[in-house]
Amino acid sequence: MNITLEQAEKLIQVAKKKAASIDTKMNIAIVDGGANLVAFARMNDAWLGSVDIAIKKAKTARFFDMNSGEIGKLAQPGGSLFSIEHSNSGLISFPGGVPVKDEKGKIIGAIGVSGSTVENDHEVAKAGAEAL
Repeated sequence: MNITLEQAEKLIQVAKKKAASIDTKMNIAIVDGGANLVAFARMNDAWLGSVDIAIKKAKTARFFDMNSGEIGKLAQPGGSLFSIEHSNSGLISFPGGVPVKDEKGKIIGAIGVSGSTVENDHEVAKAGAEAL
């Protein structure tokens, strides 16, 4: 099963609310189980450069079924996944991408968020991912 448009829109709403609560402007991308973009929102005045980053964070989280920041830990020099960010037409290996699971714990997509510090990006992505 893949994330539905209605579910993706709910994740975006929750993520936008979380972003507003910490006074940030975010780009928020939702991908389905195949890492295809389902929904996207760019909050007013969010960085243009973060559009692509949000989408790639979501894809990274789905491609590897883990938070994008965890990929980053493995992608450091000497790490087992060093240089992985050059695969799959470019990955983002820092926090802000989180897999999305259904009520049974099955991964049905992912959320990617970009527009602030990586800590804030992850916090907003996590809030969105937990909305289902």
